[in-house]
Amino acid sequence: MPLVLNEEQEMLRDAARGFLAERAPPAALRKLRDEDDPSGFDRALWKEMAEMGWAGILVDEKYGGSEFGFVGAGVVAEEMGRNLTASPFVSTSILAATALQKFANDAQKQEHLPKISAGDLVVALAVDEGKKHGPAKTALAAEKSGNGFKLTGDKTFVADGHVADKVIVAARTGGSAGEEKGITLFLVDSKTKGIETERTAMVDSRNAARMTFDGVDATGDDVIGEVDGGYMALEGVLAAGRAGLSAEMSGAAQAAFTMTTEYLKERKQFGIEIGTFQALQHRAAHLYSELELVKSVVLKALQDLDNAFGMAGVTCSLAKAKAGEVAKLAALEAVQMHGGIGMTDEYDIGFYLKRIRVAQEMFGDTAFHADRIARMRGY
Repeated sequence: MPLVLNEEQEMLRDAARGFLAERAPPAALRKLRDEDDPSGFDRALWKEMAEMGWAGILVDEKYGGSEFGFVGAGVVAEEMGRNLTASPFVSTSILAATALQKFANDAQKQEHLPKISAGDLVVALAVDEGKKHGPAKTALAAEKSGNGFKLTGDKTFVADGHVADKVIVAARTGGSAGEEKGITLFLVDSKTKGIETERTAMVDSRNAARMTFDGVDATGDDVIGEVDGGYMALEGVLAAGRAGLSAEMSGAAQAAFTMTTEYLKERKQFGIEIGTFQALQHRAAHLYSELELVKSVVLKALQDLDNAFGMAGVTCSLAKAKAGEVAKLAALEAVQMHGGIGMTDEYDIGFYLKRIRVAQEMFGDTAFHADRIARMRGY
């Protein structure tokens, strides 16, 4: 399949670019940070996005979604990255929507997907428990209790967990930490007795949460997919999230690059634009080439999710590894080429660097995915 957008996808990109540049630019994120907004995003704006079909972009039309596919979701995520737009798009519209759309039963779909599409339900994915990403290391216990389960353990780095209405929890119903078998996904209400949530303000001015589960009741109706067989479903959900984050990082990197090249054309030293300096031109040309590679691999990952969801894990890991590496380079080069002023808070470059560093770590950094690809290839 050609690595280009079709006409509808281009129209979606243009609409998202115009809307977000006007309604959710970097200045909006700065305002959320300065006011220490408790949600970390503008709820009224999120409702507007839902009305445009973005909240349910992966959801079937029969559940109120726009059913635009993963490429469409990636197009929106890229423009959000370009504008540093804060929203529950990745946590709810990509991760949770994928989990429910692909692996939930009919009753769960009918109950939750329309609410996601309407922008009325925020859902978080609680996976990691340590300092680094490792879904197979899940240790949070789901012990059988009567006809249900009791969840006990801790989760960290739960994006939008502090404002989530529901939480998809990866728990261990069998085996031991490090094993893929024995993991089960539960969809629980965030206000259930026994759940304690601590908001964590991240360096990128977004919010995550630490969550403690102390004997939280869950029933068989709360299980997404199969008991003990949730790892493959979890990997599918994470693949979608990784592709979405890669698209966001691509957009952020492109914006940082554009800001930098414009600055190089304006900034003068000794009466000469610094953009004429050959050393800076070489660095900019190298970065441009790398960004083009990122755009291609991210689009390929999104296309694979649409066309062969179960086989897209490798491409999504490749996209996450490459996007994280290049986006980090783009942000660091942007700061350096701006010189001392690039370190100041009045310039937006620092916001791009911080968001990219957080997105780079979420659901596995470059080293994690390079190792994952190597293992999948038999090394």
